Amino acid sequence: MTDLFEKSIQTLELPKVLEQLAGQAVTEEGKERALALRPSTDPDEVKRRLAETTAAVSLMTLRGAPSFSGVKPVAASLQRADMGGALNTRELLDIAAVLRAARGAKEYADGEGNSKTCIDHLFRSLSANRFLEERITGSILGENEIADAASPELASIRRHIRATASKVRDILQKLISSSQARYLQEAIITQRNDRFVVPVKSECKNEIPGLVHDVSSSGGTFFIEPMGVVKANNELRELQAREEKEIARILAELSAECAAHREDIAQDYDLLLLLDGIFARARLSIRMRACEPALSSRGIYLRRARHPLLDPAKAVANDLMLGGEFDTLVITGPNTGGKTVTLKTIGLLTLMAQCGLHIPVDGESTVTVFRRVLADVGDEQSIAQSLSTFSSHMTNIVGILKEADSETLILFDELGAGTDPIEGAALAAAIIDSARGLGALVAATTHYAELKVYAMTTKGVENASCEFNVDSLAPTYRLLIGIPGKSNAFAISERLGLPQYIIQKAAARLDAENVRFEDVLTQLDEQRQAMEQEKENARKLRREMEESAQKARSYRETLEKERAKAVEKAQAEARTILEEARAAADETFQALNEMRRRQQKEEDWQAVNEARAGLRHRLNEAEAKLGAQPETPEPPPTRPAQAGDRVELVKMAGTQATVLSVGRDGVLQLQAGILKITARQDEVRVLEGETQKQAQTFIQRTERKLRSLGAAPEVDLRGMMTDEAIGALDLFLDNAVIGKLTQVTVIHGKGTGAVRKAVRDHLKRSRYVKSFRPGRYGEGEDGVTVVELK
Repeated sequence: MTDLFEKSIQTLELPKVLEQLAGQAVTEEGKERALALRPSTDPDEVKRRLAETTAAVSLMTLRGAPSFSGVKPVAASLQRADMGGALNTRELLDIAAVLRAARGAKEYADGEGNSKTCIDHLFRSLSANRFLEERITGSILGENEIADAASPELASIRRHIRATASKVRDILQKLISSSQARYLQEAIITQRNDRFVVPVKSECKNEIPGLVHDVSSSGGTFFIEPMGVVKANNELRELQAREEKEIARILAELSAECAAHREDIAQDYDLLLLLDGIFARARLSIRMRACEPALSSRGIYLRRARHPLLDPAKAVANDLMLGGEFDTLVITGPNTGGKTVTLKTIGLLTLMAQCGLHIPVDGESTVTVFRRVLADVGDEQSIAQSLSTFSSHMTNIVGILKEADSETLILFDELGAGTDPIEGAALAAAIIDSARGLGALVAATTHYAELKVYAMTTKGVENASCEFNVDSLAPTYRLLIGIPGKSNAFAISERLGLPQYIIQKAAARLDAENVRFEDVLTQLDEQRQAMEQEKENARKLRREMEESAQKARSYRETLEKERAKAVEKAQAEARTILEEARAAADETFQALNEMRRRQQKEEDWQAVNEARAGLRHRLNEAEAKLGAQPETPEPPPTRPAQAGDRVELVKMAGTQATVLSVGRDGVLQLQAGILKITARQDEVRVLEGETQKQAQTFIQRTERKLRSLGAAPEVDLRGMMTDEAIGALDLFLDNAVIGKLTQVTVIHGKGTGAVRKAVRDHLKRSRYVKSFRPGRYGEGEDGVTVVELK
């Protein structure tokens, strides 16, 4: 990477983006690597970096990011352990943190729901030595604390230490509680030089024999170790020495185990740093609402590109193109209109993509991997180096033209400024031609009208302008490709307070050709704005039509779904009905088979009787079809009804009522059950001899019931009155005896039990009955009576 390329990186403010990237990294070395990241010029490497970032974004969207907290550099510690050195507790805990992070990352990748990505191999390469991790964390509780469980020997030593310390305290406590307590400054037990002592008054120091370990600053207190605890304190010191020796041995043993797995731990650390960098790029992508651009062999197309260092809520998105239909873009417009920001956006987004970062653009954007991105942006005049604005620009341009080739992106800001406008414009056009001749892609900003004409008349060069709202005299920061811009110097000056007469004098000095050119640009801009408004209206109308069409499609789909549900429900109900019918049929067939097995002896008789009944039924049907049955004659008219008469409604045959009263107009007030109704005289018929009529009706109903009975093996009496049922039962028994049946079934139902009781009482008295019993399970239980005939 050349000095000029590095200088362009600083000019385009890539380091500020890398600072944001470093803020997303977790590890300290990951932050350092983020700040040191530089664009790659290898298309394959750029493609790999972008794919890694995309994969991390996908994983974070589904499951969040793995944890890299606590990962610190361990290379120096591992090297010292490999040379035989013993690591301290802090170093061992750092190694355990690396192993823990590696294990967590591996478990993160092995979790359910993770699809295959291009960074899976990084997770699989982690060794994750859980045994060594738990060995360290189980032995070291903190930077200054070793666990008793680190070794059986350490646990034994500490157990003896606690017992000995307790023994010393007991001895001293007895001293404090004895008569010698008056010699003490305070009734406490303390320590000096890791030995238990008591504070003794200076004037009583000879009263308590022992070793003096310390004297207070005032000299009034002597800290004396009584002779009675010297031996116990000596034993305690010996145990503490053994404890320190055992701890050193444990640390040395853990260090040796780390040295044995040095390569795996170092590899885990490097992989974790790499993953930390990838997921930092993913976090930055999500924060910027960025996406991965596609790589193109030659050409930049950035859809709704935004400068990454501007506030996303205020930044204006623009479509930027370069390298397709044209290789040079000349951007014109007023000062503070956004020309330089647009230039920097093109360069910065290209550099970010080559670093493997997602860029703040919409989908289907493309970038090219350049060997160099060279920029001359800003005013670098230097008094110390005797460089004016023009000289500083020209120094940069000379260096750019020396390094440029067909794989270079060149960005010129205010090309040709700082000198005579005519010479500057000519020089700017020549520089652009030279850069194009080298095959580079060029984007330049300018105020020169000559360059606008140059862009309009030169193939491969395109005009662009930063839009300016003449009404509000404020820039909109929208880039319009294909349209040259106006500087609007007069309008801006007037807005800033320059007197009108000065602006008029300046306008009078303009060349007539320049005035006409600016007027043409103004007309073009007005026409463009009108077309933009019409285009926006058409886009809005199209969007509304698409929304209406979408609603119609949704409504149709909903109707289709509802129809499908209704059909499916109907089919399900039909299937249920069929299944229930089949089940009922199966049960019926099973019952018939059972009855057939029980009545094998009567099969012939039953067949004869059923054939006889069927023949009789067919004769009845034939008689009905031929109209052979005599029609019931219309009853003759009766006398006018009077209060208290029993009448029958003519239009409702069989419905009887009692006459409550007769009106003056002849209208009858009737009581039919619980209903009160009115009727005319011609709508009712007076019933004479009601008892004989009921008997005749009873006989007719019984005969109709019995006509279809034949000599069947069962009779159904449900729905009959008791008298009707007994008459039908007698006729059924007569037919059964004639038909030589030995066993029949009487179906009377359960109901209130009146018919059942009457039937069974009658069977007891019948001369045809040998015995009878209630039905069993499957026969109808108490709703039927099975009769055995003589």
